[in-house]
Amino acid sequence: MVDTVQFNVLEHDLVPEHYLLSDEETKKVLASLNIKKDQLPKIRKGDACIRLLENLEGPITEGRVVKIVRRSATAETTVAYRLVVRG
Repeated sequence: MVDTVQFNVLEHDLVPEHYLLSDEETKKVLASLNIKKDQLPKIRKGDACIRLLENLEGPITEGRVVKIVRRSATAETTVAYRLVVRG
């Protein structure tokens, strides 16, 4: 019998913070970047971080936007946005 180890990847030091944006926040971000939603880089719905966000936020549909905050010693804080797509 093999035990499976389950852990929250969002709590790992090397995984950046992920936040699900509301529709209003998404509109503001897209307006500030002067782009359309489909121009954002993509993240698959099957991604481990998205699956964990679904446990916290409820079902995440395609077309939602996730804010990713990366922290580093050299670049300090970098913010990126990803469009949730099927997969």
